[in-house]
Amino acid sequence: MNSINKVAVIGLGYIGLPTAAILATNGLNVVGVDINRQTVDAVNRGEVPFVEPDLSVHVAGAVAQKHLSASTETPMAEAYIVAVPTPFKDDKSADLSYIEAAAHGIAEKLQGGELVILESTSPPGATQHLADYLIKLRPDLSLDGEEGRPQILLAHCPERVLPGRVMIELVTNDRIVGGITPAAAQKAKSLYEVFCQGEIHLTDAVTAEMAKLVENSFRDVNIAFANELSMISEKLQIDVWELISLANHHPRVNILQPGPGVGGHCIAVDPWFIVDAVPEQAKLIRTAREVNDSKPLWVVEQVIAAVNKVPESVVAVLGLAFKANIDDLRESPAVDIVRVLSEELPSARILAVEPHIEKLPPALERSQNVELAEAPHALEEADVVVLLVAHDDFRDISSASYDGKVVVDVIGFDSSPELMLAHTRAEAPSL
Repeated sequence: MNSINKVAVIGLGYIGLPTAAILATNGLNVVGVDINRQTVDAVNRGEVPFVEPDLSVHVAGAVAQKHLSASTETPMAEAYIVAVPTPFKDDKSADLSYIEAAAHGIAEKLQGGELVILESTSPPGATQHLADYLIKLRPDLSLDGEEGRPQILLAHCPERVLPGRVMIELVTNDRIVGGITPAAAQKAKSLYEVFCQGEIHLTDAVTAEMAKLVENSFRDVNIAFANELSMISEKLQIDVWELISLANHHPRVNILQPGPGVGGHCIAVDPWFIVDAVPEQAKLIRTAREVNDSKPLWVVEQVIAAVNKVPESVVAVLGLAFKANIDDLRESPAVDIVRVLSEELPSARILAVEPHIEKLPPALERSQNVELAEAPHALEEADVVVLLVAHDDFRDISSASYDGKVVVDVIGFDSSPELMLAHTRAEAPSL
């Protein structure tokens, strides 16, 4: 039975805000904390600062009912959920500075008895690091009640949701909760039971951390196999989409589809946390990451080869997000591809089409030959079309729009047989 009424969620990004909203719509009093004043103001107006289906309804309703508010300051609360970024450094080790910054805000509010949950995807030992850091800041507290000092409870509960389905999967997916102590795990479980209809599995903090990393590393390895097949097939002049389709007719084979690389804050990042923790043993995981990290440059080579056939080209790039039907550009291989193309093809005009954003991301703002464009205009102007993201918006494009153009398709965007014929007519690179 949950006894917690007031929760502070630190970080109002793609995970923090949905978590805050789902807790608030289930009757808890929630304060979302973020350093971005624009995000805070948007939430307090009942608005969502990014695209996620159904989230706006939850936020607007929770704010109207006064169960959800946002602030740049950490409040006193009975439970704190830390959902801040955990990027990696240049050497691929984890950057825990955002977690430490969150700890500073939390530490001064603690009185003893509070539950602190790390939701951020983290390397092994990060929850213990957070716990030790809090005790360092507040030596009058303890993790186990020793010497009569008030106890705080630390746990890790990684998110396991898919962008575009977050509000559904927050409720329906199983959760893993790992505690620094069994009491912490049990307390965290009771909080998540407020909204989670899936099974909640209890373990220790390090195992919970590794479980999330292993899930995403498993996916990364399988994606790397598909991406490597696409590069092999290009050398052998084989249609990789047909190849995979035929191989998948085997009853025990299920090869994934290749793409321009791997993006997002999970699959593109999490495997490196394992590699950093145990570099001598994580050989396959490292190799898979290197294959997927190399794929964007391979795509660039295919586009350059196409552009060389059409001097003074106009290049239309369809998609910048890291996956279909969202506006999330974190670690997006499509953004990297466009950035490198702008450098390698300074005389080309590059029209980037991304229906879910209103301005170019910072990584492309200084690219003088890149502009954000609507799909009809980009396709009318283009000599070369590069298909990078399978947004639903692009499925409505007439196959006639591709006639006479060189089409570089790295996602197998088979919206119609006619489009595949257009590829053939234009003698596009075989991908």
